[in-house]
Amino acid sequence: MLAARQHERGEPLLIDRVDRPRATGTDVIVEVKACGMVPNLANVLANWETWFPHEPLPPRPATFGLDPVGVVHEVGEKVIGVRPGDRVYVNPTRSCGACHPCADGRLQECHYWVFAGYFAFHPDGVAMFEKYPHGGFCEYMLAPQAALVKLPDSLDFRHATRLGYLGTAYAAVKKLGPLGGKSLLVHGATGTLGVGVTLVALALGASRVYAVARGVPLLERLQALAPGRIEIFSNTEGGTAEWVRSRTGGLGADFHVDTLAAVGSLDSFKDAVHAVKRGGTIVNIGGAAGEVGLDPKYFMDNALSFIGSAWFTTAECMELVGLIESGVVDIQSVLEPKAWPFEQINDAINGVTSGDGGFTSYLVEL
Repeated sequence: MLAARQHERGEPLLIDRVDRPRATGTDVIVEVKACGMVPNLANVLANWETWFPHEPLPPRPATFGLDPVGVVHEVGEKVIGVRPGDRVYVNPTRSCGACHPCADGRLQECHYWVFAGYFAFHPDGVAMFEKYPHGGFCEYMLAPQAALVKLPDSLDFRHATRLGYLGTAYAAVKKLGPLGGKSLLVHGATGTLGVGVTLVALALGASRVYAVARGVPLLERLQALAPGRIEIFSNTEGGTAEWVRSRTGGLGADFHVDTLAAVGSLDSFKDAVHAVKRGGTIVNIGGAAGEVGLDPKYFMDNALSFIGSAWFTTAECMELVGLIESGVVDIQSVLEPKAWPFEQINDAINGVTSGDGGFTSYLVEL
């Protein structure tokens, strides 16, 4: 089969011919039809090991690719409920399956938890790369049946490659609890994660969404999704906390989901924390990194909760697909896929800034 692999750090991917994997046990082989493109992938390929040396990449030559979709090609002898021909999204997370968190369904807490085709969260996670070496930038990939999310015929492969970011948004919003009658600040609202958070929050009943980002044109496009429920603010014009409190009688928003990217301003992040009312909850799903000076007494006095939310479970992705299939979460009229053919994968990696923020989904097709 063909696989796009990086042989050396910072070098372009090369399309190599490699052995096709075989399915045994509870594993399956998926014939990849498309794979989402992480907007930050170019930085990951060149700089990740400098920025986050404690979170190793797959051993090179490495096959990256985070959000694969395709058709089940082959199943192991112990697979139940999955058949060749099934259309699926492949959740890229892998874990040991034997520890207490795995047994309890809390895979993100597993010591070996990794993103296949991306990076590990602990050096020990490299062992999972050895068992599941393929990301989605290849013709066929090996995956456990527990990672598969079946796709309805109404959800095309191009839009399904966005499920990673949408699932991350869905898992974050679920952590807030019931949203009826509640307000939510989405910080970084026009980015890939922010648009997803807004769509999910509206679908799950948020009465008011305070959407904050930099660019006004994309903010206005976001507001047009629900003009009576979304209020917008460019943080180039002032502080987020001051603006949100001015819209809430000085109280602040009930909830806050932060989606700032790795290049996001930590000062902006810190300011947005103070936009939440007493008893509120802040969930971070963005990639902003660095030390932020926060007053623990402020959190105690105001009974605030701060939660880090990493990715989502396969079950949560199944729930999300159900919402998309029913039309409750409408992505097909909102998101615009931008696709490259597989042989132009390096052009795709370098072209992910050419769209309209979080309204554009980037992918390669095989």
